[in-house]
Amino acid sequence: MVSKALVVGAYQHKLEEIARQGDVEVVAVVPPSWRDRSYETQLERTEGEGYELIVSPLVFNGSYHAFFFPRLGRILDEQRPDILHIDEEPYNLATFLAAAGARRRGIPFLFFTWQNLVRSYPAPFRWIERFVHRSASFAIAGTDSAKRVLEAKGYTGPSAVIPQFGIDPDMYRPATNGNGAEHPFTIGFAGRLVREKGVPSLVEACAHLDRGFRLTILGGGPAEPEIRATVERLKLQESVALPGPMPSVDMPAWLQTLDALVLPSLSQPSWVEQFGRILVEAMACGVPVVGSTCGELPNVIGDDGITFPEGNVSALSTALNRLASDTKLRAALGKRGRERVLARFTNERVAAETVEVYRRIRGQSPKSRTTDPAARQVD
Repeated sequence: MVSKALVVGAYQHKLEEIARQGDVEVVAVVPPSWRDRSYETQLERTEGEGYELIVSPLVFNGSYHAFFFPRLGRILDEQRPDILHIDEEPYNLATFLAAAGARRRGIPFLFFTWQNLVRSYPAPFRWIERFVHRSASFAIAGTDSAKRVLEAKGYTGPSAVIPQFGIDPDMYRPATNGNGAEHPFTIGFAGRLVREKGVPSLVEACAHLDRGFRLTILGGGPAEPEIRATVERLKLQESVALPGPMPSVDMPAWLQTLDALVLPSLSQPSWVEQFGRILVEAMACGVPVVGSTCGELPNVIGDDGITFPEGNVSALSTALNRLASDTKLRAALGKRGRERVLARFTNERVAAETVEVYRRIRGQSPKSRTTDPAARQVD
């Protein structure tokens, strides 16, 4: 598996669950770090068993469309995998180079996509996308809407809808002792601090709460100055904290301290929410979630949390006031949210469905290898 996302330690539990399926050996190629627009995430190594991590450098680290692993060809020659799982979008240069390398070596491959808007890319990325669509043995879409976009863009091969990563319910679990009898209503946000996440609207909504509160905003990014200015304008410095990013391994303990987790995302011309993983993490911890109607968020939450019209500060404030004043509602939504995660979003389920894809590919593509000497070249 080739995946930049696996720099996040919590995501590596998926590899362990795949290896537990019984007849699968897992080798993952990951970068030493990934540079986002806001900060750089260093590789977080977990203590999982049953898989191997190969750390390989990137060229153009941080460029979503143009990054790639220059040593991947050598790794494919050394490992000779039966299947190459490219955990990247089909229009990326990294996906094209991995797909081309796999094709030369007679290795069937699959790719993953979250893309839930039909977008036309400029050359050469639209050519890359077409090549990957034509060459892949299988495609995994993270959501039903992503699968519909995939088909609308001309992909005609087999596909399945499987979230990219699930949740370890033993790691993300409800607090055992609660938050204590005396504490302010505690609200959390975690994610990139960018315009599309709508964090200033969350701060505005909190300013209209009927009781004391504590809001913690985890993350970093270009929208941070605007968020801090909003906090200062509303004189909420004593109630709102922006401590920066938090390592993924520390997230469960933080989530367990919350009374509500909010994701107030705002649709942009070329972006809507593709999943909203932090909602699933919070629900697994028994925390009530509030999400906007942006993209996939209503489908992730279902009836087991609260949704509000995106950008509607008054509706968000009303939702938070309901939760703040009704402990029974918080308990009910927390319980239902965890049950939803256990039924749909665990690493075990994601791994089992992913391995079933691997078995389908093996059934379609016998374990044969090309004898062309050029297929052994080192890229």
